[in-house]
Amino acid sequence: MRPKRDPEAPTLFLDFDGVLHPDAVYRVRGEIVLYAEGVALFEWAPLLDEYLIPYSELQIVLSTSWVRVLGFDVARGWLPEGLQRRVVGATWHRQGPRDWVFLTRYEQIILNVRRHQHSRWLAIDDMGDGWADEHREHLVLTDSTRGLGPVEVQEELREKLEVLCR
Repeated sequence: MRPKRDPEAPTLFLDFDGVLHPDAVYRVRGEIVLYAEGVALFEWAPLLDEYLIPYSELQIVLSTSWVRVLGFDVARGWLPEGLQRRVVGATWHRQGPRDWVFLTRYEQIILNVRRHQHSRWLAIDDMGDGWADEHREHLVLTDSTRGLGPVEVQEELREKLEVLCR
């Protein structure tokens, strides 16, 4: 059973590909395959889990296409247990707009922020297209091949989490 969403709690919108591992992930004959040398699927998930430990009230909303393709429970199940326990929902849902796949990630997230009235939120994503200047401070933008790997991205994430969870 997933926890109930709290619009007052700090909320992290989490993408998978290009964040928790490189973006070179494909579905091949029903299997999830990462075509990147020297890294594994969800390589940086334990790092994110560790960074969130001081923020017990922080909740996660999945903003990954994995939910649309594989379903919410399957997508959440790929995360380490500590992250799974924080997941309260996803930006994608069956009753969403018909043109959902054509929306930018920013548009998908901002629709969710407005619908659920999240007052404190942050997104980690490798898709920076279309982000409004007024919401840029809510984004930790990763490189699609390096995700949360670079030290400078980790520092930005730590700083923004601290501000978010004050």
